[in-house]
Amino acid sequence: MEDQKELVLERLERLFQNLDSGFTRDKYLELCEQMGNEPIEDEIPPDWEDFPDIIVYAINTFNMLGDRIYPEVGYTGKDYTNLAHYLELYEIQDKEYFLQLLSWLDSRAIKQSSDAIKRQYEKAKRQSGGKRNKTNITG
Repeated sequence: MEDQKELVLERLERLFQNLDSGFTRDKYLELCEQMGNEPIEDEIPPDWEDFPDIIVYAINTFNMLGDRIYPEVGYTGKDYTNLAHYLELYEIQDKEYFLQLLSWLDSRAIKQSSDAIKRQYEKAKRQSGGKRNKTNITG
């Protein structure tokens, strides 16, 4: 059972990577059709209907929970205050796995936020030539 859960997480990561790059199942199938190739099962990008309900519930819950965001730091994670409501709403039985999914989604979002802030910082640094602004005060 644990192996299946890990495989689901791997496919979920692949789904998000494909969504980030814009390479969806539909685009893959369209590309195969244009090239006259038969789709290869292992190469077909995953889609939402490939996942069990708990994955969809976890993603829905994750998207509905509040964000904790701070200036200069960015996204620091979800506010789990209302989590019990969603566990009850979706009648989640495997709470441990559900929390593992939420944690995985949160870690991914934190990393994306951190990477975006680093890129913005590096861009600002390049635009300023890496030099600090010096103010000459005479008086």
